[in-house]
Amino acid sequence: MKPINHKIWGIAWPAILSNISIPLLGLVDAAILGHLGSTQYLGAVAIGGALLSFMYWGFGFLRMGTTGLVAKAMGAGQEREAMLILAQSCILAATLALIVIVAHPLWLGLGFMLMAAQTDISSLADSYASIRVFSAPAVLVTYAIVGWFIGRQNTRWPMAIVVLTNAVNIGLDFLFIIELQMFSDGAAMATVIAEYMGCALALYGVWRNLSGAPGPTFYQQLKSWRAYQRLLRSNRDLFIRTICLLASFAFFTAMGDKMGSDVLAANTLMIQLVLMAAYGMDGFAFAAEALSGNRLGARDLPGFYQSVRYCSFWTAFAAVLMSLFFALFHSQLFALMTNIDAVKVLLNTYVPWLILLPLVSAPSYLLDGVFIGSAETRYMMRTMLISVFLVYLPLWYLTQGFGNHGLWFAFCAFNGARGVSLFLCYRQISIRGRWLPPI
Repeated sequence: MKPINHKIWGIAWPAILSNISIPLLGLVDAAILGHLGSTQYLGAVAIGGALLSFMYWGFGFLRMGTTGLVAKAMGAGQEREAMLILAQSCILAATLALIVIVAHPLWLGLGFMLMAAQTDISSLADSYASIRVFSAPAVLVTYAIVGWFIGRQNTRWPMAIVVLTNAVNIGLDFLFIIELQMFSDGAAMATVIAEYMGCALALYGVWRNLSGAPGPTFYQQLKSWRAYQRLLRSNRDLFIRTICLLASFAFFTAMGDKMGSDVLAANTLMIQLVLMAAYGMDGFAFAAEALSGNRLGARDLPGFYQSVRYCSFWTAFAAVLMSLFFALFHSQLFALMTNIDAVKVLLNTYVPWLILLPLVSAPSYLLDGVFIGSAETRYMMRTMLISVFLVYLPLWYLTQGFGNHGLWFAFCAFNGARGVSLFLCYRQISIRGRWLPPI
């Protein structure tokens, strides 16, 4: 058996590379648009992108729920059960994507109304989002496939999928935005094409990694509604949790927009860096998902606790590294991201929050992984609701007089509250011995 650190890094390093490339893509979009001499295009992508993130990531349970169920199935030696979970998740993903496309005029209109974007940005944001929504089938099916791979402790295929998607997107950004002068619409078209190419690679990866033919009851189970109830039930809490998380990000963007286009642009660039740190630490959260679920599926409780301990250490290590990186190199990062002087001044004003956030947020990322892998998702929903409605929104309301600093303070406290509340749940379950169901 491989030492635990080898297992963790075998899962984490491809996940870290692929995860970091996701916000790097956003940084490239932001950097190209940020050098066009106007904040309107960058603001349009911020508003339109926030709505799409709210929609796409709202279906993140297709990834997270699939990972936990597959990890437990693999730990119990049930390979065909893992295949069934993947097929069900892909069918569910395609169905949801069709609904998203058909209904997009309604939910986009409602979203822009709630965010109350400035008039000069709203039309550009609507055009951007209306193009990108047609990537829904590719995005959601890829979510399910990536979850299947992570549950099998294979993060190299997800890395290849993300790297291909982002490489194509960056190349097309230069073509559509710079060469063809399509601006924010060009950024949207580049993303749609790249996401379909990434989905094609994901499907090819599944074909390469299937072992054996499905059992005789496989297709019957796919046609049975009752077979999907387990998947929907296990992901219901994840859906609510993810909606709350994305609403928090959308609220943050909307409040920044109300302070003016320069503040919106600065917050957008800062959030991209925050996401880069988050995705880096999530590599170890993915390891926690796969290893903790696998060990619980095998009913190996000591192995479960060992996985959590070691993944916690490496997550903390990554958080310290990211904070040091931001502290030492933020000036260079800001210069790469924009040449608008007013935005640069704001970025340097709010940089302490950027340095602090990885340290405050690390526990929530790690414990999310543990609860996803163990399929104890109801705790994630409950702690998210507490963090949003008892911490984030009240603190934002009380600190409005501090302007954007108050907004960042509330956002930072929200991330800290998620970690503290999840840890209290983890401790209570451990004390009561409830990680393993009775035989």
